[in-house]
Amino acid sequence: MDTVGLLAVIGSLLGFVAVGVALRSSGLLGAEDARPLNTVLMWVALPALIFTAVHRSAIDPALAALPAIGWAVVVFGLALAWVLARLLRLEGPTAGAFIMVATFGNTAYVGYPVAQALLGDAGLVRAIFSDVFGNTAAMISLGTIVAGHYGTGQAKVSTAKEVLSFPPFIALAVALVLHPVSIPDQVTSWLDALGRLVVPMIMISVGLTLKPRALRGHLAHASIVAAVKLVILPLIALGLGSLVLDDPASLRVAVLEAGVPTMMMVMIMGLRFGLDTDFIASAILVTMLGAVITIPVLQLLVV
Repeated sequence: MDTVGLLAVIGSLLGFVAVGVALRSSGLLGAEDARPLNTVLMWVALPALIFTAVHRSAIDPALAALPAIGWAVVVFGLALAWVLARLLRLEGPTAGAFIMVATFGNTAYVGYPVAQALLGDAGLVRAIFSDVFGNTAAMISLGTIVAGHYGTGQAKVSTAKEVLSFPPFIALAVALVLHPVSIPDQVTSWLDALGRLVVPMIMISVGLTLKPRALRGHLAHASIVAAVKLVILPLIALGLGSLVLDDPASLRVAVLEAGVPTMMMVMIMGLRFGLDTDFIASAILVTMLGAVITIPVLQLLVV
């Protein structure tokens, strides 16, 4: 896909976001309405998409390198964000929010549709492995530790339980187990229909939860987050991927997944553990807008 085509894909995604913003601005829906939408996504549409994409695709053991790169990027991001938070003299819930939003990206909600648009089902499968076993697994484990350390809440979380009960993880595991088994066309068609709900529902949900007013007082620090999340981390992935990946498609996905906007789940973690949610909302907005420029530019660096 050329740059113009990629920009068209990102533009269409932003169009769905604009629908969410319009629904919220008109009063027809509110930010609280994103919660049931996200429930349908997490428990129905996203697992259906993951199952069908993985089940119908050839599984290459080399895909294991993508989650490894994802974990390396997360560890580097946590370390860099911690140093920057100290230099900026951020404390408590704001420091925790800064570290989280600078490190964990929206590898599913943004990564999946863009990877599929770039490379078809081959890109989607690579993005799924990178997300579920890489970024999301790191978010549930390391992210929980960070949020618990800096937050003011009293939430107690079992990391193993969180991972094993995570619907996308379950869908991926079932798809791998049933990979040799033929699934009736009627079932796959039904699952495909559910999977097609993912992209518009995800983006509309993002539009419902964005808070432009939350930028007041947070723009400078959110801009630093954007530089880390959208530029530095994907360049780290490009360097690592160039060393260990022989597959150009996998390298494209590694760079893409490292450079997507801040993860929406960080907001859920922030609410759960008492982090600075206004700062999280600001970072989500700034990185979402910045990714329109950085994702196409960084893809041009992948040979």
